[in-house]
Amino acid sequence: MSTSSSNPVRDKLTAVREWAGQAVAPIWRAFIDAVRPARQAQIRATRSVGARLPFSVSAPYLFLAPFFVLFSSFLAFPILYTLYLSFHTYQGIGNATLFWINVGPIQFELTRIAQLEYVGLQNYQRLLGDALFQNALANTTFILLVQVPLMIVLGLALALALNASWMRFKGLFRTTIALPVAANLVAYATVFLLLLQDNGLVNTVFQMLGLPTVPWLSGGTELIPGPLKSVLGTGFWPRISLVGAVTWRWTGYNMIILLAGLQSVPQQLYEAAEIDGASRWEKFRYVTLPQLRPVLLFVVVTSTIGTFRLFSEPLIISEGGASLSATRTLVVYIYNIAFQQFQLGYASAMTVVLVGIVAVLSIVQLRIGGESDA
Repeated sequence: MSTSSSNPVRDKLTAVREWAGQAVAPIWRAFIDAVRPARQAQIRATRSVGARLPFSVSAPYLFLAPFFVLFSSFLAFPILYTLYLSFHTYQGIGNATLFWINVGPIQFELTRIAQLEYVGLQNYQRLLGDALFQNALANTTFILLVQVPLMIVLGLALALALNASWMRFKGLFRTTIALPVAANLVAYATVFLLLLQDNGLVNTVFQMLGLPTVPWLSGGTELIPGPLKSVLGTGFWPRISLVGAVTWRWTGYNMIILLAGLQSVPQQLYEAAEIDGASRWEKFRYVTLPQLRPVLLFVVVTSTIGTFRLFSEPLIISEGGASLSATRTLVVYIYNIAFQQFQLGYASAMTVVLVGIVAVLSIVQLRIGGESDA
């Protein structure tokens, strides 16, 4: 019921609107009741026609078929064949016929890719006593423990700086820091190789500052403190050089991801923390880090996987003068065994072990970081 006001014109308009609504509502309900059976019959008829179409059942599978074909050809088959190869030794190229069709104009012959000999678990037993494999695993572990935390801390610090309100020229800094990601792998590794020579630019700057020359590639132990010489060994400086090169390249990539995570944190949380009197450190600890945890977990997992895939940088740096025993990673060793010595079975066994290590580390990181938030 309308209420009277001081404006008679508004009262009349309100009364007309209420009358129109009361008059139209029954007509609209009657129209809906009249149309609904016909519409429902039309929907049932459409469904029944669709069910009678010849490809109504198989159509979804036909649309998904290209994905399954590509997945089976380029991912599932290589994985399964690598597992199969790990229980065999490679005896040479095989040409025995595995499958043959000769029906009229259709002729197809599938021959064996390689001649293999089944050896069971011998390839895996060989890993336990392989000093070079243990050396490659130790180098990769050293790079993982030093490079991944360093790269993530640097990436987070840069992301916080670029997300601050006081920062100017954010676009310029963001582009400059992220630019190494687009650099050519071989080009940037070669540049680092030239910079880190004994008489390169880095040691020249050190000499100008009165600092001792560092054997970045030769790997001497003269600058390592006495108690640590036996632990770090002669390959310490080449490993540090490799860590520096990889960190320079991928810090910008992690910075972009972390910056996107920071910009998605609700500002109301910071405002509430300021009302509660929280300091900058307390806002970072109790607001930023919890909100950024899924992004940090993603960065840690991808950085760990990327470290175990290191290939171009250690290969170029080792061929440029660094000791191979100091820069040999697991992927480099697998490459040498598979494509230089053609021991495909043994290389496949190492690949399976490498995949197992990465899977275990990823599961542990997801458990620690919170799988539900990842």
